[in-house]
Amino acid sequence: MSELLRLEKVVVNIGVGEAGERLEKAKELLERLTGQKPVETLATKRIPTWGIRKGLPIGCKVTLRKEKAMEFLKKAFAAVDNKISAESFDDHGNVSFGIKEYIDIPGMKYDPNIGMFGMDVTVCITKIGKRVRVRKIKRRKVDVHPTKEESMEFLKQLFGVEIE
Repeated sequence: MSELLRLEKVVVNIGVGEAGERLEKAKELLERLTGQKPVETLATKRIPTWGIRKGLPIGCKVTLRKEKAMEFLKKAFAAVDNKISAESFDDHGNVSFGIKEYIDIPGMKYDPNIGMFGMDVTVCITKIGKRVRVRKIKRRKVDVHPTKEESMEFLKQLFGVEIE
């Protein structure tokens, strides 16, 4: 069954909670980690006690696909000792997990100019045939979401991840 699944994308997100110097450092870190330019994420709500206004940049993210996604995931799984909780999977087969500190990623050293940041990693897994559902001409209803169990098996085979 896993031959019908594919890794669609990997999204790496760092939430800083404020605009300014810390956000710039987080963007620099993401660019160093992934080799791609990050995009700022904006606040959707106003939270006066935290000094957050709607539309204020409070984080950054990078979307990785194909080979870059595979390379980054190998490092990210190594940072969490190739173990993921079964509760990290949703009903559509997607997986999200956190990396507490970027120095846990193999090959990364602490940089005092950047400081210490953690990040969230989200992995989207789909079934082959998703294009049929989203294309413009001759669109058809196709089940593109794998089950939780199918996604778990897929990650075990592809990356040797242990599910707890």
